[in-house]
Amino acid sequence: MKLASLNEGRDGRLVVVSRDLTRAAPVADIAPTMQAALDNWDHAAPLLSATYHSLNVGGARDAFDLDPAMLASPLPRAYQWADGSAYVNHVELVRKARGAVLPESFWTDPLMYQGGSDTYLGPREDIPVASEDYGIDFEAEVAVITGDVPMGVTSDQAGGHIRLLMLVNDVSLRGLIPGELAKGFGFFQGKPSTAFGPVAVTPDELGDAWDGAKLHLPLLSTLNGDLFGKPEAGQDMTFSFPQLIAHAAKTRKLSAGTIVGSGTVSNLDPDGGPGRPVAQGGLGYSCIAEIRMIETIRDGKPATSFMRFGDRIRIEMNDSEGQSVFGAIDQKVVQA
Repeated sequence: MKLASLNEGRDGRLVVVSRDLTRAAPVADIAPTMQAALDNWDHAAPLLSATYHSLNVGGARDAFDLDPAMLASPLPRAYQWADGSAYVNHVELVRKARGAVLPESFWTDPLMYQGGSDTYLGPREDIPVASEDYGIDFEAEVAVITGDVPMGVTSDQAGGHIRLLMLVNDVSLRGLIPGELAKGFGFFQGKPSTAFGPVAVTPDELGDAWDGAKLHLPLLSTLNGDLFGKPEAGQDMTFSFPQLIAHAAKTRKLSAGTIVGSGTVSNLDPDGGPGRPVAQGGLGYSCIAEIRMIETIRDGKPATSFMRFGDRIRIEMNDSEGQSVFGAIDQKVVQA
């Protein structure tokens, strides 16, 4: 099934969304918010699923036409946002561009940071930034939302705690990040409010594209109307979602509504080298930083600029029949 939150109040109002993303039905009698549904998933999920079935056959009560502009993030705020970096080839490029060697442990122990989760941007909401000098970048990702996860869960067990999947634009301010990392205490100002796709989807809705650990569909990023990236999300993913969840829960339990991100989706070229731009027959990139790193390695300096005020980024994922699965993140960068 597909779920979304109308942009009403701090935590939104939960609705069930039709498979084709055109209609929605209120479900306040089942759960007023997405978080309430996640807190009581075993009871709420079957009832929400029944409403989803009725909606798809035209029988849901009080159903209405859905405008994506009506939606907030599926979770307008969350108890936790933990973003991994599951595509190690992306991390390797970052380090290579600055002349640093990738430690062997990066292939066996995931990178993860804890992002701000008290405010998220809606899927059609502008990205406000104070200055273009901050190095404005998008990061197209996939994320899962968990139920309650016990501390010490194994990766074999963790997949059973995945409730929903959704798309991410993990906005990054590349000009601020190096100074923050140099302090040795992680990101903060360099990671402003994140945006998530309009609709969150249960794993069963994805069919064969979901193997219980990875999502095998191309992730499309369109920058100012031009296709910037179309990497396959399940390919070159060093750490699966169950592995990322187990990593996050090593020393703490996770509350229902925890969001775990994949990090920037990134594919190697078929020859094993860095990915190529779409215009050159490659799969492109899920962030501007990656092509800048490749340019730096190849030419000694980057040529592609970061985003400017007025630039627009669209992130979407289509199924094998070309239908949008989650709806589109479609945002414009504006001066704060």
